[in-house]
Amino acid sequence: GVVPRQHSSGGKPTLLGMSKRGDAYLRTMLIHGARSVIYRATQKADPDSWLVKITTRRNKNVAAVAMANKTARTVWALLAHGREFKAGYAAA
Repeated sequence: GVVPRQHSSGGKPTLLGMSKRGDAYLRTMLIHGARSVIYRATQKADPDSWLVKITTRRNKNVAAVAMANKTARTVWALLAHGREFKAGYAAA
């Protein structure tokens, strides 16, 4: 309910934003956590950061939902595959 289904056509994946189905409290906590991360990221001001780039292009609330969605997808993948989070992980 937090992360929507993937809608793909012609080999191009379309992943939409966070849906309003599912646990409202969990969704609220993810968005509040994302707002905190945005606040800290703007203080550090690393211009190459994904989060700083999206906050310059979009509204901060939209960026918070995008960050919460990204976090939810990461948490789901870790739980679904039984792995631990590694900060320096890069896909091969």
